[in-house]
Amino acid sequence: MKESDLKKYEAMLLSKKAELLHEMGYVTDAHGGTTLKEATGDLSSHSYHMADQGTDHMEREMAFMVSSKSGRLIYHIDEALRRIKDGTFGICETCGKQISASRLQAVPHARMCIQCKSAEEEKKTGRR
Repeated sequence: MKESDLKKYEAMLLSKKAELLHEMGYVTDAHGGTTLKEATGDLSSHSYHMADQGTDHMEREMAFMVSSKSGRLIYHIDEALRRIKDGTFGICETCGKQISASRLQAVPHARMCIQCKSAEEEKKTGRR
């Protein structure tokens, strides 16, 4: 792979990582590190309406799921950046063939070619 292509993919990955970290910072600022009582601004020790508690719980759960998913994607981005540095970026980890440019354009952190990834997905789901 050409050096200019590697720089392009590295810039894409770093941009996506910065975007995810920014979003995760917002989620943490908005929902993390506070108790339910602190988040609602309720000063009393008595609970408030169950529907409100349910809504707050659901919002916190959704924020956690978003952060968790973003964290996994950041891990994959970091791994792709490592592969750029060690010269294995764009090479399928399963078959050793070059990953197509169209696949890397769509999923710049891809570690497998589309054929190997499809085979892995079929194995996971049990479909053939």
